[in-house]
Amino acid sequence: MCEIFVRAHPDSYAPETRSLRLHGVATSVRLERLFWAVLEEIATRDGMRVNQLIERLYDELIQYRGEAANFTSFLRVCCLRYEILQADGRIPVDVAVPIRTLDARAVLAGLPDALPETPPPRRVAA
Repeated sequence: MCEIFVRAHPDSYAPETRSLRLHGVATSVRLERLFWAVLEEIATRDGMRVNQLIERLYDELIQYRGEAANFTSFLRVCCLRYEILQADGRIPVDVAVPIRTLDARAVLAGLPDALPETPPPRRVAA
């Protein structure tokens, strides 16, 4: 079993740090090269550079969750999710089809959320 995994080329899991700007603020992101390759594919599908994709993911995460905690891990999960949704036939393998043209609700239909939302705290009547 392990041979399937250990025979991966070492370049694929070599870390690579890239400097970028998120709304003018300089930062850096360190990911394994394989994740950078997946982000490049996703960005290219929608006519963006990787930095533009990362900024958009950051903005949408802030809008949806209110924070971007552990953002580098979030990017890794985005890559894995992209690959899983392609393998499941929910995202076309044809990279000529932009992600922005897909109906997110249709792509995610029937899939459970990874974690249930935390219910709001109960208010105690005074």
